[in-house]
Amino acid sequence: MHNELKKHWEDVYQNKKPNEVSWSQPIPKASLDSIEKLNVPLSAKIIDIGGGDSYLAEHLLEKGYTDITVLDISENAINRAKQRLGTKANLIKWINTDILNFKPTSTYDVWHDRATFHFLTTAESIEKYLLIVKKAVKGKIVIGTFSSAGPTSCSGLKITQYDEPNLVEKFKSIGFRKNNCKIEEHKTPSSTLQEFIFCAFTHV
Repeated sequence: MHNELKKHWEDVYQNKKPNEVSWSQPIPKASLDSIEKLNVPLSAKIIDIGGGDSYLAEHLLEKGYTDITVLDISENAINRAKQRLGTKANLIKWINTDILNFKPTSTYDVWHDRATFHFLTTAESIEKYLLIVKKAVKGKIVIGTFSSAGPTSCSGLKITQYDEPNLVEKFKSIGFRKNNCKIEEHKTPSSTLQEFIFCAFTHV
């Protein structure tokens, strides 16, 4: 299953331009706003899960954050971001792995995920993800997923929708309390509106 999933995402990033994928955001405003509201220092260790070709890392660099890691299953996505960033790519740590195979070697102050959690559709994979978060994060989390009024699939894959109580319960189970949640309308490059829910949590 891992190899099939990796091939799926490698093909997506090899064959589609940024403006041809629904999640593309030149300015990831909801993510940036959520991270800034956490009030962490610019030296905070931030990891972006599934952020391969996202513009978030470069916007964080521009805002002065200095310790940024990007994890993605797709090497093509990471390479595309590196090409776009040029020499700035050297300021970011890149990890090419499936999130469920991620073995964190340090802890993070901020865990951001707007791309991965809702693709986990089995109780086993969701539980595994949460245990990785529990091990890797001693600070804060920002999770963005498709809401209960959002799409039921993305990029040809099924997803899991979340509402606020469900998302809060998942992260409460590993020791994180809710800071805030908000509904966010994402406009895709083809002008379709997709409803997301963003929640921020703090380790207790």
